[in-house]
Amino acid sequence: MSGKLYIVPTPVGNLEDMTFRAVKVLQEADLILAEDTRTSGVLLKHFEIGTPMRSHHKFNEHEEAPKIAERILGGENIALISDAGTPGISDPGFMLSRECRRLGVDVECLPGATAFVPALVASGLPCDRFVFEGFLPPKKGRATRLTFLSQDPRTVIIYESPKRLARTLRQLCEFFGPEREACVCREISKMHETYHSGKLSELSSYFEVNQAKGEIVIIVKGLQSKTKNAEEDED
Repeated sequence: MSGKLYIVPTPVGNLEDMTFRAVKVLQEADLILAEDTRTSGVLLKHFEIGTPMRSHHKFNEHEEAPKIAERILGGENIALISDAGTPGISDPGFMLSRECRRLGVDVECLPGATAFVPALVASGLPCDRFVFEGFLPPKKGRATRLTFLSQDPRTVIIYESPKRLARTLRQLCEFFGPEREACVCREISKMHETYHSGKLSELSSYFEVNQAKGEIVIIVKGLQSKTKNAEEDED
């Protein structure tokens, strides 16, 4: 009888966000695949999880995915975690999940932490319809992607590093327009969690002189039609 692949979200900041079920699955698994065993080792030690770990990251997942899937097919229950959040969301996980599905192996993803959902909901921007972009292309195709996203009526969610934040906000001003509303969310669920809301021009000016630290989520309001804007002004 084949085993199962468990995709297990881990806290993006506060360890108290770890679920009881996630701890149980990690304790009972035959093996834990971790993006960085040193980072995950801190989490496992905190929750007294002694399950063996093995590295599974973006540099080896293409080669390792078929081997891991075969082990699960042979009866092992294997859990996949990333450094923080849900595997597969801007983290390794897709290739293994796809290979397991291809071979008919059961895949179960536990519900849990991910940075963009609390950032979106707490931003005060529309969250009924949104597009998750993740990290923008660093160079090739970046301008094309920004042009495309600038015309989307849905709220846009972008991940960014603190070193590139000022540059990205300048580009968002250029492609989306300086008046577009946005929110820069930093360190979700951590001690120094902060939200800066305003027009893109205001946010760009602020972060030109205030160096951001930690993990960043940028939420940008979608393109509003002139008709809808007029209706809102009348209200």
